[in-house]
Amino acid sequence: MAEHNELGKSGEQIAVDHLKNKQYTILETNWRSGKYEVDIIAESKDQIIVAEVKTRTSNYLMEPEAAVTRDKQRMLIKAANIYVQRYNIDKEVRFDIISIVMSKDQFRLRHFEDAFYPTM
Repeated sequence: MAEHNELGKSGEQIAVDHLKNKQYTILETNWRSGKYEVDIIAESKDQIIVAEVKTRTSNYLMEPEAAVTRDKQRMLIKAANIYVQRYNIDKEVRFDIISIVMSKDQFRLRHFEDAFYPTM
């Protein structure tokens, strides 16, 4: 597996652990439908959380969360719509970004709840 893929998988596992520690129920990881993909789909109280995880080894050029562009947001919104329709879910959907900067055995995690809204 390529090094960047391993970094991404490590970051996603850290994000899953973080959400579990916050008492979220993990429904899906790496959920796909056609060209759409969501890193983590979780549930907390009466909400479905669609979480995009961005992991980097440095924030020198930009913070990882800045990589969630408007195009990526649109893709996540479409994926969430497919998911809730497919599984007949009648709950509010929230879009979060989990930003992780890893260096050796340490990491910094930032969790942005309600990072964007599906009004685009």
